[in-house]
This record gives sequence, C-alpha cells and structure tokens, in this order.
Amino acid sequence: MKIFVKAKPGAKKERITENSDLFDRKDERHFVVSVKERAVDGEANRAIERVIAEHFGVVRARVQIVRGLTSRDKIIEVAGL
Repeated sequence: MKIFVKAKPGAKKERITENSDLFDRKDERHFVVSVKERAVDGEANRAIERVIAEHFGVVRARVQIVRGLTSRDKIIEVAGL
C-alpha cells in the first residue's frame, strides 16, 4: 500500500497524525510524521520508516520511501498490508 507523508524532522516528540489539514485530500493514506532526528545524512528518513513500521505493525524492511528522499512530501510503500 502506498501512503503519502508530510515529514516534520527535528520535532520534540515522535508521532503520526492521520488525515491532517496539511493535505488537500483527507483519507486513510495521508499522514504527518514527526521525528526527533534532523534531516542530516538520511537520519530523518530512517526514523520516518521506523515510526511508520511501528504504526502499521510491520518490520522496518517492509517500509520504503519511493519518492521524496530530499523533500518533506514523501510517498512511502508499506509492503504486506
């Protein structure tokens, strides 16, 4: 399943917000993911993948950023859902 993520690196708390007002469309595939790690050397991307894997209850290897490695707007593939 592909999900659409708006990344917020450098946040005080890690959390996932579903159906946020930051998107034009609101459905079960749009999320805002806040992580503590900064966007340096891919640290925030790895943290986003980890948080999404925990949220969906899959192993981290099943979560992959398909588009948006250097952008706050990302498309992520979660395999096995």
